Amino acid sequence: MENWSLPSTFEYEGRLVKYGIKGEGEPIVLVHGTPWSSFNLRHLIQELSSEYTVYYFDLLGYGESDKSDADVSLKIQNQLLEALLDHWQLKLPYIVGHDFGGTTVLRNHLLNKRKYKKIAVIDPVALSPWGSPFFKHIEKHEIAFAEVPDFIHAAIVDAYIKTAAYQPLSQATIDGILEPWSSEEGKRAFYRQIAQADSKYTDEFQDKFSEIDTPTLILWGEKDQWIPVEQAYLLHSKIKGSKLVTIPESGHLVIEEKPEILVKEIKAFFGKRI
Repeated sequence: MENWSLPSTFEYEGRLVKYGIKGEGEPIVLVHGTPWSSFNLRHLIQELSSEYTVYYFDLLGYGESDKSDADVSLKIQNQLLEALLDHWQLKLPYIVGHDFGGTTVLRNHLLNKRKYKKIAVIDPVALSPWGSPFFKHIEKHEIAFAEVPDFIHAAIVDAYIKTAAYQPLSQATIDGILEPWSSEEGKRAFYRQIAQADSKYTDEFQDKFSEIDTPTLILWGEKDQWIPVEQAYLLHSKIKGSKLVTIPESGHLVIEEKPEILVKEIKAFFGKRI
């Protein structure tokens, strides 16, 4: 798992998307968020693949997928997910989404009307409004940020990702997160995806949470500094019958900090009879 690489390629509207499939059993799809990639799901992939066939991929503009100057907003990611599910011929899989991955899952379920056996969202960007001053600043000055020297860019990304974690991250983890954003193409892609982030894409489903009748698990790092845990309780109140589990001593990047707890909770929830 050290040299992370996705073995398969899917073409979506002329853009290449990298994905992988691991394990045997019922299908489960994992969707990463921002500024992460499938690399950050590696612990979940490894453990869940002992009981499930795990499908995972890099969103457009992220990881090893296409980073050209094009749409990488939440507007397109649920459409990509829809196309991948058809490509994989998955009719009723389980699905897990972290951060923007959770947003993508919710958009796909509520706007595309895609059905799932069960859903798990981990610290999702689900409730409007959102968007930090950092995001808004980059939106105004995207070109200027994309042209900063490489060493300044590396320092910006390094400092930014560390605020997502409550526990210290290993250097290997930091390096794995930085790698897709380190090339000239990656540098521009990093600021592009932030500039295109917009809460109008969550506005589109704010009045639809009551439509969710699929068993839903909400997992949340109690020390999340990006999206406070109070949002978890609010989301829980909006999705009827949902289960909420908060994870102590972990932040927004709980997928790196406490993956073993996430796996335990996901397996328990998905394994229960409906």
